[in-house]
Amino acid sequence: MTIDITTRAMTSDISPEYALREYRRGQAVWRLSWLPAHHLTHEQAQAGMELDEVLSDPAVVYDEAAQLWAADLATRLGIGVERAVILLAQRLAERLHREEWSEQGSDGPTAALLGWGRGAAVGHGAGSGARSQHRWR
Repeated sequence: MTIDITTRAMTSDISPEYALREYRRGQAVWRLSWLPAHHLTHEQAQAGMELDEVLSDPAVVYDEAAQLWAADLATRLGIGVERAVILLAQRLAERLHREEWSEQGSDGPTAALLGWGRGAAVGHGAGSGARSQHRWR
C-alpha cells in the first residue's frame, strides 16, 4: 500500500479515492473524496487515505491487527469504521453505476449530482482506480 502525497493531493495506488487541499477562509484544509463534508488536517486526510486502503484490501478482513489499525484511523477522522465502510461502499456503487451508464452509451448522471470533486480534479488518473476495479470484479 502506497499513498502518494504532494502539497495539493493524496492518491492511492490501490484505490480511486483521493484527498485534495483547498483554502477556506485563508486556512488550508484537506477534503477526502469519500468524506467531502469534513474539513480535515493533513494528518487526518492521510489517516483517511490509509483507512481507505486498509478497508479496500479483502485480505485483511479477518486480520485482527488490521481491524484495530482501521479503528484507530477512523477515530482520528471522528467516525466509526462501520460508517467508513458504508461511505466507501457507496462510492464504489456510484462508480459501478457510472460505468454501467458509460457502457450503455449514455453520459448518465452528471458529476455534480454524484458529489464533490471526483478523480478528474486530481489530474493524474486517481479517478480510474484500475487496480481497485480489478480487485472488485
